[in-house]
Amino acid sequence: MIPVRGACRPLARNHLKLKPPSPQDPQALKSSRICIMPNNETPQDYITRMLSFLGTNDPMEVLRSTAVRIQALMTGRSPGELARKPDPSKWSVGEIVAHLADAEIVTAWRLRSILAANAVPLQPFDQNAWASAFRYRDADPFGSLQLFEVNRSANLALLARVDPALHANYGMHGERGKETIEHLMRLYAGHDLNHLSQIERLLAT
Repeated sequence: MIPVRGACRPLARNHLKLKPPSPQDPQALKSSRICIMPNNETPQDYITRMLSFLGTNDPMEVLRSTAVRIQALMTGRSPGELARKPDPSKWSVGEIVAHLADAEIVTAWRLRSILAANAVPLQPFDQNAWASAFRYRDADPFGSLQLFEVNRSANLALLARVDPALHANYGMHGERGKETIEHLMRLYAGHDLNHLSQIERLLAT
């Protein structure tokens, strides 16, 4: 994911009613903060970090609300605001949304592969190579959001349609190992919240 520098910051909770962290629940408390992660983050570190963003919140509620939240954040913003980068090594709002759109396409293929063939291999991808090759900086943010929304809606409809027993199917990710459908939904929900917090911070400055 995008490296985050600086002190830990509270995770904004507008639009989606996230449960407040409890001091007695360290995992939920972690989910309310955005913290620095080293560039040499391991696959397990990544999993832990994404799940910490989700905390005790319902992953399906998060997944259903993300497109609406992004739309609300971007509405009325100028092209310059959506293209602004805090420094050359970080993504703009437009680039983040382009990444989310492509990641949802990857999700669509992974879900269908796992649901149809248990224990199927899952190929990783290099998000920075995709951002460069696909010129995220030139992508229309609202076009990217539309692509994300269409694929997210289709993915959620698919999960609701298939036999729930298939949600226990898993794929073997080339870096992260065994990942069930249920685990992936939690991981992707945390991924959504991570990027939503980045978008909020970029548009607040």
